[in-house]
Amino acid sequence: MMILVFAQWCINHDLNPEDIYLKAYPTQKENKELKEAISLTVSKEEAGEINNETVLGVLSLFGNDDLAFILSEEMEKLKK
Repeated sequence: MMILVFAQWCINHDLNPEDIYLKAYPTQKENKELKEAISLTVSKEEAGEINNETVLGVLSLFGNDDLAFILSEEMEKLKK
């Protein structure tokens, strides 16, 4: 579920979830769970909104602090 929330948030913000994930975990080239989650995402027009605090909270809850950090940087870029 955490990976799906992350992937859908990326889709909703026109970001590639695999690219963002690789920034956080560059040694993990293939992530089967991420690919599976991406296949379950819907277009941003069909998706409900996932606010920034929700996705960061979910990532932190599961200890994905590196990914949360990279996502925070992307959120700052989106504000500009």
